[in-house]
Amino acid sequence: MSEMKKVFSVPNSIHGQSSIYFCWQKKLGNYLATTSFDNIVRIYDRHGDLLQDPSLPGMCSGLGWDKDGDNLAMISDKSGIIFLWSTNSSKIQQIDSGFRDTLTVLSWAKNSHLLGIGTQKGNLLIYNPTTSKKIPILGKHTRSITCGCWSRENLLALGSDDKTITVSNTEGDTIHQTSLRASPTDIQFSEMKLNERSATGDNTISCIVGKKSLLLLNMDDPENPVELAFQGRYGQIVEYKWYGDGYILIGFSNGFIISISTHSSEIGQELFQARNHKDQLTCLTVSYVTLKAASGGDNVVKVYEMTDMKEISAIINLEERPDSINWTDDGQLLAVSTVKGNLNVYLSKLPQLGAAYQTRLAYLTSLLEVTVQDDVNQDGSQLLNVDIEPSFLGIGPFHVAVGMNNRAWFYIMADSGPEKVRDREYLGTVQVCKLNADYCAVRFENRVQLHVIEEEGNNPERESRLFPENESDCKVTCHDLTPEFLIFATNTGGIFYFYLEDWQYVNEFKHITGITYLTSDPYGTRLVFIDDKADAFVYNPVNDEQVAVPQFSAKTTGILWDQWQLDKGVFVSWDEEFIYTYLYSRDSIKGPDCKLIGTTKLPFGHIPLLLVNGDIYLHTTSGKVITSTLDTHVSEDEVQTEEQKIEAMRKCIQLGRYKSAITYATSLDKKEFWKEIGDHCLTYLDVETATRAFRQMGDVGMVLSLEDIKGIDDKNLLSGYISMYLNEFDMAQELFINSEKPSAALEMRRDLMHWDAALQLAKALAPDQIPYISKEYAQQLEFTGDYMNALSHYEKGIIKDSSLREHNEQCAAGIARMSIRMGDIRRGVGMAAKMPSRVLKKDCAAILESMKQWSEAAVLYEKGGFFDKAASVYIRSKNWTKVGELLPNVTSPKIHGQYARAKEAEGRYKEAVQAYTTAKEWDDVIRLQLDHLHNPEEAVRIVRHSQSTDGAKMVANFFQKLNDYGSAIQFLVISRHNDEAFQLAQAHDKMEVYADIIGEDATPQDYQSIALFFENRKNHFLAGKFFLYAGQYQRALKHLLSCNETKDGAPINLAIDVIGRAQDEQLTRQLIDFLMGDLDGEPKDAKYLFRLYMALNQFEEAARTAIIIAREEQIGGNYKNAHDVLFSMYQELKKNKIKIPAEMANNLMILHSYILVRIHVKKGDHLKGARLLIRVANNISKFPSHVVPILTSTVIECQRSGLKNSAFSYAAMLYRPEYRDKIDVKYKKKIEGIVRKSDKTEEDETTSSCPFCEFQLPDMELMCPECKNTIPYCIISGKHLIKSDLCACPVCDFPAIETEFRSILEMEDRCPMCSEPVLAENLRKVTEHDKYLNRNLDS
Repeated sequence: MSEMKKVFSVPNSIHGQSSIYFCWQKKLGNYLATTSFDNIVRIYDRHGDLLQDPSLPGMCSGLGWDKDGDNLAMISDKSGIIFLWSTNSSKIQQIDSGFRDTLTVLSWAKNSHLLGIGTQKGNLLIYNPTTSKKIPILGKHTRSITCGCWSRENLLALGSDDKTITVSNTEGDTIHQTSLRASPTDIQFSEMKLNERSATGDNTISCIVGKKSLLLLNMDDPENPVELAFQGRYGQIVEYKWYGDGYILIGFSNGFIISISTHSSEIGQELFQARNHKDQLTCLTVSYVTLKAASGGDNVVKVYEMTDMKEISAIINLEERPDSINWTDDGQLLAVSTVKGNLNVYLSKLPQLGAAYQTRLAYLTSLLEVTVQDDVNQDGSQLLNVDIEPSFLGIGPFHVAVGMNNRAWFYIMADSGPEKVRDREYLGTVQVCKLNADYCAVRFENRVQLHVIEEEGNNPERESRLFPENESDCKVTCHDLTPEFLIFATNTGGIFYFYLEDWQYVNEFKHITGITYLTSDPYGTRLVFIDDKADAFVYNPVNDEQVAVPQFSAKTTGILWDQWQLDKGVFVSWDEEFIYTYLYSRDSIKGPDCKLIGTTKLPFGHIPLLLVNGDIYLHTTSGKVITSTLDTHVSEDEVQTEEQKIEAMRKCIQLGRYKSAITYATSLDKKEFWKEIGDHCLTYLDVETATRAFRQMGDVGMVLSLEDIKGIDDKNLLSGYISMYLNEFDMAQELFINSEKPSAALEMRRDLMHWDAALQLAKALAPDQIPYISKEYAQQLEFTGDYMNALSHYEKGIIKDSSLREHNEQCAAGIARMSIRMGDIRRGVGMAAKMPSRVLKKDCAAILESMKQWSEAAVLYEKGGFFDKAASVYIRSKNWTKVGELLPNVTSPKIHGQYARAKEAEGRYKEAVQAYTTAKEWDDVIRLQLDHLHNPEEAVRIVRHSQSTDGAKMVANFFQKLNDYGSAIQFLVISRHNDEAFQLAQAHDKMEVYADIIGEDATPQDYQSIALFFENRKNHFLAGKFFLYAGQYQRALKHLLSCNETKDGAPINLAIDVIGRAQDEQLTRQLIDFLMGDLDGEPKDAKYLFRLYMALNQFEEAARTAIIIAREEQIGGNYKNAHDVLFSMYQELKKNKIKIPAEMANNLMILHSYILVRIHVKKGDHLKGARLLIRVANNISKFPSHVVPILTSTVIECQRSGLKNSAFSYAAMLYRPEYRDKIDVKYKKKIEGIVRKSDKTEEDETTSSCPFCEFQLPDMELMCPECKNTIPYCIISGKHLIKSDLCACPVCDFPAIETEFRSILEMEDRCPMCSEPVLAENLRKVTEHDKYLNRNLDS
């Protein structure tokens, strides 16, 4: 809702505080005549300036303008004179009516210059100002005539206080008279809505009767008038107006407005009803041009759109109650008078006048105000107040032109404000005005005048020029002005470019018909024009190309080019409903192209002035400019969701904005979107962007193809390749032919296998290629089954040139194949046999085989060396002799099988067996060996080799017949007949044999059956074993614990396996009780408890048990066993990432040191042996069974290696009373001598760095006195590890000094820790030291 702008006011001090009567000039609305009770008529122009104020003899009783607005008629109640004021001369003419009574009413005819005057006594005067003819009619009515109206057919209807209506013709003759029940007022002529359009035009007279009802009198049926009454709550009828197709809008005194139809089927029905004024409605009017209605009442005037009367479009608030309202005929101005004599004129519809130059706009914002703005460059807006109401506008980069009729005023838009430069008159009324920086071009009376805006006088010849020079040549219909060119078009179809710099024509173009409209892009390089047929074209002056604009609206009223520099080819056209967006592209695979991008709804009454980057600037009827984004363009603020991004991307593609499209496609990241961009770019020859798009989607083939054509300059050739890539092959061919390389068309057709087209092109472009194309065509025809034409083309492909042997051989091969297929077998076989090609022989033989020509097919197969196929065909023809000859060369098992069956049928079993063996049909070999050759040993061998189940069944049956049930059971199991084998074992007491054979490869049901069998036989071990396999752990444990103890401990070990699988706490407790002796009072060996803990993954308990076992083994002197137990436990704990007990690690180290002694002594390294023995002797309590031998060895090795102090110490220990008698006799004297000759000289032990703190400590020391860390030992030398020389056993992963390990491997090939073979090349230096150094810390 808006408020109208007030143009001017006439205060009540002019007319007095009383009601005003006024009327607007017809058509133009340039004058407003007003009067009141002061006997003066005042005539104002549309800007509120008083032009004349003639006085009347009395109060004005009638006021009206003729149909053209040239004459204003005035009458008064005190005189019989008619006053006529002329707008042309501004003079008043007085006409004597001849009547001596009071003149009461006047009415001008609608379609002529007739004036009807009614008097108080009912007389009528018809006056024609043109001829001055007066026709007086006395006694038309008996009382005062109060209202009158003319029809378009020049019939005059009059209403009188005598309650009658008369209808008279131009001569004053009464042609109809109707009596009413009350006096009529507001009589009008219009056209009632009938089923058929009336031939008489204004066929209905309407009037208000007694202010209560509305009378409708149809002139085609005058005897049956219709009088419409309305609800009493509406009040009295104030005013009514006809509008539309026979509708009437009625205003009532109580504020109601209703709409009714005059259609016969709808008469009396209210189509619309609203109470828009709470207390009172005083006036009502309608504008037929703007389709608006206005009502006054309650100190307010409300304006409505006729299309939706419920919506109020504007409100005028007043200080007093409105008395009368009326619009000018063009709907631009609305005059409102009040009961207290005030008159206000409002701007209802501003003339939509605007112009644009690049991004600058000039438009009318008031009748005498022009606004200049540049929103794109943000220059702000300037107001230009003018002295006249302009009828045309023009704008350039620095100037604005305004004008009317044949005169224009030029202003320069300076920073300080607009300054008038000059004004100029032209030879005719200006229709269009265009400006650039220096020149103005105006069109008037079918000519264009070009002149400088600001006169300089330096070059008079270039200050002005008229086009065309000879007025009789043609008529200029449209023009445009760019910075460099004046462009105009004529009614004969000519388009002329006049170059301002050189002041001469530079281009002329002739269209087939006259041109009515043109507009150029900002640079003059492209223009769009419309011809007399309402067709539009884009014209390129560089090469005179014109491209039709598709789907162009015949009702187009204007065209605008997009002023955004990056959208050089975008323009829009518009009609009354839509804006159409087009894109012109100079380059595409089809040449210059123009396409419709889409449409946008154009708001009613809006006129486009400027287009920039998809934003359309619209001039509204209220004088404002609003900006709206076209539906074909992207408004980036609204792009959020994926669907919006897809739509935005596609809009950018259509507009050729590929960079923006790529941005959206990158965000979406889907192949189909990249393909859309790539295909569109190719269509418009943007190879660079297309390559980028196809690279993004991963289309390597397309990228490589585009890279190959990037450097092509010939546009036809480039377009041809792109059309080919887009599958537009016919277009590609045409483009190739018109390019510098027409042979590309032939290459394309050949690549596409369009052979007919290729042959046609070859005849014109490359006749020497016809044989090659014929050959390729023949190959395709052969593939599709058209053998006759294939033969013909193969024959055409033969070239009589010995150097083309390969080509001719291919053609000859085709001829051979096609000859056979066409029935000429003799020719085909002969050619195939003579030619060296094996493939040809095979192909021809296959064709013959399909034709059931067995003998010829077999011969060709054999000649080609395809022995399997030849033998197969010979078999079909039952030629076994030839099959036998070919058999040594045949590799197909199937053929050997067929031959074997044939020989078996002949009773030649050995040959059959040989053939079956080659065919690997083992069941048949076994059958013949058993049934015919009586060679069971070979049959058994074959079964074991082939694992044939059917063969095994046959062998089982054979042994069963011989009563060899054990062998029968074995082969039944191999043949997977376990049930049968079980029954046989049960029947012949061979269950143990069956159990051994079946092993662990059976079902739980099979195991259960075996277990039950042994349970019944009281064989607890086997029953328990198979109950374990069957998954019945409780029963398995029960039987295994019932077994007698054996040396190998098999029942207990199996019981431990039961617990490991069952993971059942109750069963575990039961077995532990058994092992501890709680059940039978006999504790079992601790190794079983160790195995149990291992099976249960209870590694900590297993570790403690392992230590106990190792200790017992040590006590028993079984040091290797103790070492192995601790090592295996160590590995298990490490594997399961469980902390290794320190005691276990220490015991393993001591035992391993003892084992290493032997290795080093054997190697001859007695010093290492002595050092290791010292470590062992220091822990001699762990070797109770061999204290004396170990101490003796320590003394001997220390003495041998020069460690005499250590030798003396341990010799003294040996001579203690408890050990002295146990010393070996052969060492006794030597040891006694060491004790007696106490030599305590001894070299210090060599040192090396602690791997933790770099402290130097003895090699054999495993505890650093500096950092207090336990250092891991080398499993080869027993020394502590050295960081710089570290490796690990590749099998057990125990650390060692690399040089020591490699040294020992020269003598032994096993690791002393795990006893597994190790190759020197598998040793790797360790760089991740922490893995091994921290192991001892963890333990």
